[in-house]
Amino acid sequence: MAYTDSLNDFAGTLSAGRLLGLDLGSKTLGLALSDTDATIATPFETYPRGKFGHDADVLCDLIDLHEIKGLVCGLPLNMDASSGTRVQATRAYVRNLSHHNRFALPILLWDERLSSVAVERTLLEADVSRRRRAQVIDKMAAAFILQGALDALNK
Repeated sequence: MAYTDSLNDFAGTLSAGRLLGLDLGSKTLGLALSDTDATIATPFETYPRGKFGHDADVLCDLIDLHEIKGLVCGLPLNMDASSGTRVQATRAYVRNLSHHNRFALPILLWDERLSSVAVERTLLEADVSRRRRAQVIDKMAAAFILQGALDALNK
């Protein structure tokens, strides 16, 4: 199925239900789930990245299990909104995912600038240990990304 940077295009292809947020890191996949009304994002899990086929199967299994209706993937734009190598890698990953034989969901690429910084700051203010921050930051960033998209969708 197609992927887009346009919130309107994404909204036009969605059916009602739960969305999955994805923070695509070089070593991990941070995941978040929305509620069934697609209003509140909750950190879900952090998975170590493997080969693409394995990652795609993990995502597809989660999509089936939780009856996901759409995917919101963080797009790591530079601060000046330009695209760098991480944006190219994310677009390639999403393009491959959209062509995977088990994947049939609309995908929104959502600007994730400062998501990790905001999550890190929140965890520091909550006095979370460095070790615990490392364990949760990717899924928290996925929730931050997903919540931003949910808020925009529900305006």
